Amino acid sequence: MEWLAGRIMLLSGARRALVAFVAGLIAVFALPPFGIFAAPFLSFPILVWLIDGASGNPDHGLFRRSVPAFWIGWCFGFGYFLGGLWWLGNALLVEADDFAWAVPLAVIGVPAFLAFFYAFATAIARILWSDGLGRIAALAFAFGLFEWLRSFVLTGFPWNAIGYAAMPVPLMMQSASIIGLGGVTLLAVFVFAAPALIGTRKGMRFGLSVAVLLIAAHFGYGYYRLGQPLPPPVDPAVTFRLVQPLIDQSKKFDDNERMAIFEEHLKLTQAPAENGGKRPDIIIWPETAVPFILTENPDALLRIADVLHDGQILIAGAVRAEDAGAGQPPRYYNSIYVIDDRGQIVGASDKVHLVPFGEYLPLESLLSAAGLDTVAMPGGFSAAATRSLLTLPGGKTFYPLICYEAIFPAEIGNDALQANALLNLTNDAWFGNTPGPYQHFQQAQLRSVETGLPLIRDANSGISAVVNARGEVVTGFPFGTQGFVDTLLPGKLALLMEPREQRRNGMLLACLLLGFAVISRTSFILREN
Repeated sequence: MEWLAGRIMLLSGARRALVAFVAGLIAVFALPPFGIFAAPFLSFPILVWLIDGASGNPDHGLFRRSVPAFWIGWCFGFGYFLGGLWWLGNALLVEADDFAWAVPLAVIGVPAFLAFFYAFATAIARILWSDGLGRIAALAFAFGLFEWLRSFVLTGFPWNAIGYAAMPVPLMMQSASIIGLGGVTLLAVFVFAAPALIGTRKGMRFGLSVAVLLIAAHFGYGYYRLGQPLPPPVDPAVTFRLVQPLIDQSKKFDDNERMAIFEEHLKLTQAPAENGGKRPDIIIWPETAVPFILTENPDALLRIADVLHDGQILIAGAVRAEDAGAGQPPRYYNSIYVIDDRGQIVGASDKVHLVPFGEYLPLESLLSAAGLDTVAMPGGFSAAATRSLLTLPGGKTFYPLICYEAIFPAEIGNDALQANALLNLTNDAWFGNTPGPYQHFQQAQLRSVETGLPLIRDANSGISAVVNARGEVVTGFPFGTQGFVDTLLPGKLALLMEPREQRRNGMLLACLLLGFAVISRTSFILREN
């Protein structure tokens, strides 16, 4: 191992860049749909050894000396994000005539941009670098810091944060209920990078012992929490139906197909329960399931009323139009409607966090003048100012998350804890049968663990599921199947730490790692001098 570490440290130029790129690519295999937990234990030691060898010119200043580490981090990040996000290009091929030209920007440009977060992380880590366990702490702190920044800079895109690599199954997700995704990311990088100590020996016994203890605590707490009794269903008398219609995304843009799409949803809605079971009380359709403006089609609302039985409720994703005033085009919102058995809209909630370029155009006046438009809808959507709880007739409340809003744990407010469940409507048919829908599902799944709330997730093409408050799938559909499933809503779980306290604990961990890294760096400089 010392020989291997030495060889990697001595790499330079294109060979160093290639090894960093491949190391990042290997780490992707820890993510869905692969879930190979061992992959980052190979990637991160290589990254540590590469940074060990990136000392820079000693005659240069501190920041210039960190430039080689910066580019190592960029190459590592480019491999990681290219391998983890290449499927973004699929969305641009739905209307290939209009958007195929932008595939390289999505497949290569987005990973190249996101890689700069890891580049700055390795540069900061190199500034705090030392020759033992301190450098592992420095790397963990720096990655945690820049993963946090990635969650909100330029509206944020925290997709595939490193912490998810340490949580491929519910057993390994439970730590997030104590330290949140941010805390898990910090400790995951620390543990993944710890085997690098075998190659350099200094601090090896202590560092590996700490890593083993953290892994044992991670698994042990998961085993303990999954062994605790679950709360009973919210209401055993109320049955939910998840409808997964499997509508081809290209058909949604065909005016001639819209009524057929609508009727397909209605057919699955009114289908009898399997094995002669009780008819569902609440039916759920996915994001933008209604292929037209519902409030402009009173016949469609009457058709829904015809299909729903007395007391049944429909929750459906739809586009909502709002008058913007005289002489102004209407505003459109990506919304969720609650519709009763008389075809009346009795509740609604609009999407707050829109997808850049997909649902709205950044720098709209400039880019629209250049002929650019949004992918999901010509002219784009407007963002809601606040997120509204969905209150159903009968008093049940859901915390709505539309599409990728479920990947932002910090945006789930404290009012979510008052809800009976998280409700995530999405349409991942844009991405086809690629890693994207599986990654998306894992991230939504973790929100249940963090909030102690069950998750109702309905997707056009999958993955639709009901997830309990520990992140375990109760029932659902695999990707690419059509049908429905009737189920009860699992109960809420009392949290040891609320999400705000989880994030505070993550910040405390970051401070501990930073403190240890600074002390190690200071001691290293004093020894060198």
